[in-house]
Amino acid sequence: MNLYAQSSQKILVAYYSHSGNTKVVAEQIQNATEADIFEIVPVVAYPTDYQTVVDQAKEEINKNYHPALKSKIENIDQYDVIFVGSPNWWSTVAPPVATFLAENDLSGKTIVPFITHEGSRMGRSEDDIKKLCPNSTVLKGLPIRGGSVKNAQADVNKWLKEIGVLN
Repeated sequence: MNLYAQSSQKILVAYYSHSGNTKVVAEQIQNATEADIFEIVPVVAYPTDYQTVVDQAKEEINKNYHPALKSKIENIDQYDVIFVGSPNWWSTVAPPVATFLAENDLSGKTIVPFITHEGSRMGRSEDDIKKLCPNSTVLKGLPIRGGSVKNAQADVNKWLKEIGVLN
């Protein structure tokens, strides 16, 4: 699928970032594609203590809990391609990202996941996104190790070319 050839495509980068790593990659994608950007922010912030957030995330994911979000995209219909970024939490997307995907009708849209991780790569996030967005096309995602995000622009650009977003 060559999205670049379809210059009328409207692109959104939506992301949740707990530690800041996913935000860095989201901004790299935005810079390369000139897309709009939207930060997914839960009403109740996650704890900063590592073990506490790990435990909370595990419990929420196991219960399929979708936390409330601070804001919504009112005009989601205008977007054709939506990049969705998340840290890899317990081999899947963070619960706020699951909320975003579940609350928006993304039927007919192209979803492009990107995941920051510390060794677990994409996990099952692509399959879980397909379950949350059964009427969307989900393209091959990009895993970026958290410690490498600041130097990831070349990898991001290569991936964007591979999936047909950039020439």
